[in-house]
Amino acid sequence: MKFIENGFVRVAIFTVIILLIPLIAMQFTIEVNWNEFDFMLMGVLCFFMGSLFVVVSRNAPQRKIIIGFVLIVVFVYLWAEVAVGIFTDLGS
Repeated sequence: MKFIENGFVRVAIFTVIILLIPLIAMQFTIEVNWNEFDFMLMGVLCFFMGSLFVVVSRNAPQRKIIIGFVLIVVFVYLWAEVAVGIFTDLGS
């Protein structure tokens, strides 16, 4: 499939797949309780980080692993900060 070769299409598909996990979990348990804002925020965060990886790794292909690791650390930090406020009171 020619359109999947585009990195941004792959990022969009992966973002939708990731967002399906809490959507499906909400059908089976009350412990997962996301609203529309949560899905929007996580969708934007996943798509932005994935797109940033695609752009930066195309410009510096020899450093894909380092770039990927740094972006994963930043993603996990932002996710934890927004979710529960690890270091600040953003999630509270």
